[in-house]
Amino acid sequence: MALLGERLKRERLDYSVVNASISGETSSGGLSRIAKVLEQHKPAVMILELGANDGLRGLPVSQMTKNLGAIVQQAQKAGARVLLVGMQMPPNYGPDYAREFQSAFAELARRQRTALVPFLFEGMGEDLAKFQPDRIHPTEAAQPILLENVWKDLRPLLR
Repeated sequence: MALLGERLKRERLDYSVVNASISGETSSGGLSRIAKVLEQHKPAVMILELGANDGLRGLPVSQMTKNLGAIVQQAQKAGARVLLVGMQMPPNYGPDYAREFQSAFAELARRQRTALVPFLFEGMGEDLAKFQPDRIHPTEAAQPILLENVWKDLRPLLR
């Protein structure tokens, strides 16, 4: 979040960054909190990066999609432009689940007419230095890559 704030300042874009995330949260947790977050912060733009924990727990993709769709709808109704951030599952979750999970983000973005970062970790590949020992969570060294992955789809939403 700090890097995004610095980029906004450097580009002279008058936005502040609020991190309303909770580590380990699923899409159902985000859905249960979104109304209060929207009311409290009244965002012009919202970056929605949820769902990975649903996938890691093997929860139904259909439920994740329903939850994320409801979050997007509430944010749009509150006047926020939404950037949905996609994730992918490791191959050990099986090709069918991984494929369904990955395609859910693009389908949701198309259906909700919202911007999309197809895959947050794009370009990080198997570079273990970019991931914590669990090989799932990014390290501090990965943060500039993550910012660039988000920025290219976020910038058009900033007016």
